[in-house]
Amino acid sequence: MNWDNWIPLLVVASSLLPGLIIFGLPEDKVRLRTSLNLTGALVKLILVGWMIWGVYNQYHFETRLPLLPDLELVLRAGPLSLFFVSLSSVLWLVTTVYAIGYLEGSPHRSRFFGFFSLCVTATVGVALAGNLITFLIFYELLTLSTYPLLVHRGTEVARHAGKIYLRYTMLGGALLLLGTVWLYSLTGTLEFTPRGFLAELDEQHHPALIIIFILLIAGLGVKAALVPLHGWLPQAMVAPAPVSALLHAVAVVKAGAFGIVRVVYEVFGIEFAAGLGVTRPLAWLAAFTIIYGSLRALYQDDLKRRLAFSTVSQVSYIALGVAIAGPIATIGGVVHLVHQGLMKITLFFCAGNLAETLGIHKVSEMNGVGRRMPWTMAAFTVGAFGMIGAPPVAGFISKWYLGFGALDAGQSWVLIVLAGSSLLNAAYFLPILHAAWFRKPQGPWPEEHHFGHKETAWALLLPPVFTAVLALAAGLLATLPFSPLEWAKLISIREFYQP
Repeated sequence: MNWDNWIPLLVVASSLLPGLIIFGLPEDKVRLRTSLNLTGALVKLILVGWMIWGVYNQYHFETRLPLLPDLELVLRAGPLSLFFVSLSSVLWLVTTVYAIGYLEGSPHRSRFFGFFSLCVTATVGVALAGNLITFLIFYELLTLSTYPLLVHRGTEVARHAGKIYLRYTMLGGALLLLGTVWLYSLTGTLEFTPRGFLAELDEQHHPALIIIFILLIAGLGVKAALVPLHGWLPQAMVAPAPVSALLHAVAVVKAGAFGIVRVVYEVFGIEFAAGLGVTRPLAWLAAFTIIYGSLRALYQDDLKRRLAFSTVSQVSYIALGVAIAGPIATIGGVVHLVHQGLMKITLFFCAGNLAETLGIHKVSEMNGVGRRMPWTMAAFTVGAFGMIGAPPVAGFISKWYLGFGALDAGQSWVLIVLAGSSLLNAAYFLPILHAAWFRKPQGPWPEEHHFGHKETAWALLLPPVFTAVLALAAGLLATLPFSPLEWAKLISIREFYQP
């Protein structure tokens, strides 16, 4: 095994090993715990950067380890894998800084950061999985590692939300396992392959493949929050803000959406899936989820629940782009993996800042908060305009390619969905911005924590400002090499729609 074969495994280990060490640290070892977290995140970034350069120049990075007879644990770096693992690595570092500030003085920090590192390990494993069995293993590890984070506060409400989360995700895992085993019994392989590996099967297997597709998408749709499998997500908002940010932007919902991309393109193949007739129902389901999530967000006064239903809507843009079954729409759907992550993590960081600094948890409490916390609300404003799809923020790029992709594929009805979604996004974000910037405060803040002359603690303020700048740069600099858009084009051309 040469050096290139080791790198994917080292990327996974760069968060696994610090996490295992952190579990054994006493609570008062703050500096050591922080050093382990940040060192692991930086090492992961360096390794991922090396793989990006290598894959762009046609290098091959793959780790294979025996797992079962005729089955291997495969970690492989390809354009699609690196797209997701890059997002996870960058946002892990940012979220770590935020979590250190957010949890300062809180109990059980070693437990939290231990599971936090395991969660990122599982997410990176999902990203780098080279076959469906490897994906399944890390996908279930993600469930197990996020549950303790969700119930970290130990309240009755948190434990109840944790039970709901486990019921949904364990059911999803069972459906995914059933579909995986059935698929293996038909094909004898589970290896992810550009353009899929099922086209050679006889037509007599097509009815079974349709059922397998439904099982796999349902299993992944739980974490991707497709309606009606989304019920756990609003309940999970009882988790601390760093966990909410991780769930929505980096780990759980993004793992489900990423899995849908892989099943459609690298298991079934987009042409074969369209021929089976399964992509159009997926597009309809994604479209319904987009509108439903936005409508539910309109009526939420709790800020995090409003953002949660926004996630239900926004993540389905990825599934919609996939299901439209055209190269331009694919670019829009795939690039939204990164764009939505940058914008949504910004919004959740800002919501956490409002809660920790001023005790604000509800939209109705936000009058005039922009004057008290201008940098936080400036970052929130960027994220909100991005979700609406206003240029030049990254969300505009996603919707532009989805719209043109729909026209190119002859599915103009998608434009109505995109327009309706944008109007609804504006309806539930613009009142927040108006209240924050233009209304006077109603009185004293619910629970104001003073940080001297600063707006809030620097570890809470820098992450949302940084991610807001990234979301803006991803839109303004979309045509530059190595931008998320250009990398999504590379994926579409090299992996899915090559001649």
